[in-house]
Amino acid sequence: MARGYLLVDGYNIIFAWDELAKLAAGSMDHARRRLCDILCDYQGATKHIIIVVFDAHLVEGNPGSLEKYHNISIVFTKEAETADHYIEQTTRKLARRDKVTVATSDNLEQVIIVSHGALRMSAWDLMTDVKHVKAKQQEKYLSTQPVKNNPLIGLLDPETARKLEAMRYSDDNSSKK
Repeated sequence: MARGYLLVDGYNIIFAWDELAKLAAGSMDHARRRLCDILCDYQGATKHIIIVVFDAHLVEGNPGSLEKYHNISIVFTKEAETADHYIEQTTRKLARRDKVTVATSDNLEQVIIVSHGALRMSAWDLMTDVKHVKAKQQEKYLSTQPVKNNPLIGLLDPETARKLEAMRYSDDNSSKK
């Protein structure tokens, strides 16, 4: 069975999502971190192998980097290598044997990656799927939680809870009101 990869054009997504674009206006580091945190949660639910790619091609002498951030991988491209170029090369290699999806709203990039056998996902599609997956996870979690009529009583030790319940229903207690 083929593994599922999701390659994310980091800056393309940051500037396409309002929440992240606002963060980027104040601090690009915060916007990158927020995107990565969102994608970590998404990975936990979807089990895709997620690689987020950020351009660093204008940084002189930059050798590039690959780091693990919780359960996703983050790539900063090397000098003279764009995120698009990295994504194209990686897609070409991976799509031969695995299912690969690329998240970007760059139309030219979408055409290129589709020609390599990958699927495309726009920034809007990714945001919609992230929200959908998060809602499903919350629904699943809430469905497993027991319904308590009196949540405070559940926090007490059994003996104290029993005494309070007895007091609540005793005739002596109701006459004192």
